[in-house]
Amino acid sequence: MDTGSAAPLLHAHGGLQAGRDPAAAHDHVGQCSPEASGGATFLRTCFNGLNALSGAGLLSIPYALAEGGWLSLVLLLVVAMVCCYTGQLLQTCMGASADVRGYPDIGALAFGVKGRFAVSAFMYAELYLVPIGFLIMEGDNLDKLFPGTSLSLGAGLLFSGKHLFIVLASIMILPTTWLRNLGVLAYVSASGVLASVVLVFCVLWAAVVDGVGFQGKGTMLNVSGLPTALGLYTFCYCGHAIFPTLCNSMKKKDKFSNVLVVCFVACTLNYGSMAILGYLMYGDDVESQVTLNLPEGKLSSKLAIYTALINPFSKYALMVTPVATAIEEKLLTGNKRFVSMLIRTFIVISTVIIALTVPFFGHLMALVGSLLSVVASMLLPCICYLKIFGTARCSRPEVAVIVMIIILGSLVAACGTYSSLQKIIHEF
Repeated sequence: MDTGSAAPLLHAHGGLQAGRDPAAAHDHVGQCSPEASGGATFLRTCFNGLNALSGAGLLSIPYALAEGGWLSLVLLLVVAMVCCYTGQLLQTCMGASADVRGYPDIGALAFGVKGRFAVSAFMYAELYLVPIGFLIMEGDNLDKLFPGTSLSLGAGLLFSGKHLFIVLASIMILPTTWLRNLGVLAYVSASGVLASVVLVFCVLWAAVVDGVGFQGKGTMLNVSGLPTALGLYTFCYCGHAIFPTLCNSMKKKDKFSNVLVVCFVACTLNYGSMAILGYLMYGDDVESQVTLNLPEGKLSSKLAIYTALINPFSKYALMVTPVATAIEEKLLTGNKRFVSMLIRTFIVISTVIIALTVPFFGHLMALVGSLLSVVASMLLPCICYLKIFGTARCSRPEVAVIVMIIILGSLVAACGTYSSLQKIIHEF
């Protein structure tokens, strides 16, 4: 791209001067800026991208298919292609200035301070709510492994079932959030790619070997469930917050578009396989997490659940660290280490409270996907791209595609958010 013509825009907004903008500095830290030494190879960046896109969405994808029906698989492909395209738009926006290091910088490049605030708000809200889903998932699956477990603390305080396991999981996770250097956790979380493949294999094993079979016929199309399905599909591809960081980490940044294609194709095959398997096995009776349907006592079921439980322990801290770092940049005084631990402990406690209050994994993830992931993964990349480069520098077909994405994304966000909130309220 022509960086020379973009430079005046930078100075006009004044949002990306590294030495002058404290917001830019903490956004860089918050997103764990890439190591300056050498840069990552194509293969390693692909691995990191796959790890970013492979997560809790894999467990809920059969439920999403059940909500929308078999024909909604087409929408999964559409969402994948749209999110891959908007990821490439972010890469193009980064090419407009060498000062762009993270997603908030793109917002600042397009709209100045207000743009940085808007992008940061949606990004941090998404990073905060996803760990809540992790805790709910831990509680649900541990309750399936150890049914009937309870703990009495006296004075009428009794924790039982998944509420107990949510609290216990948070206690085990808490020390990992105190680590300032998450390099070790980053390597541990890389196991998420392998875990995603293992999960699909375990579900297939349960169907073929453990006798579950493929009895679920399902429905062709469920119009009323499409908003929820779209929200969950979008949640599966909500890696845009870290795409700029991954791009900057590469030795050859111009190859990042190829990385995106590889990651989205591989993840779509994995998500599609899990969706089809789970829906064929359990039909419309599939739970919000397919592991909750698996037969008790079987080795494949235990392996699937244990594999699903490992990921949150390594990824929880990585997700909340950008949020904690942003708060610390504003509040840290005196004993920085002690205050940092207090801030991170408070964040964990707050996520536990919400997880105990809204223990509906499928509905919460649909809400995150509809409200936050659609905005961060579809709308903001398109809007920022048009603002930075202008319609005059884009071809008519490109503008038409981007405008269509904005319109459809807005509809999905509105309908999906309303539907998810309605279902959460109905559950109370």
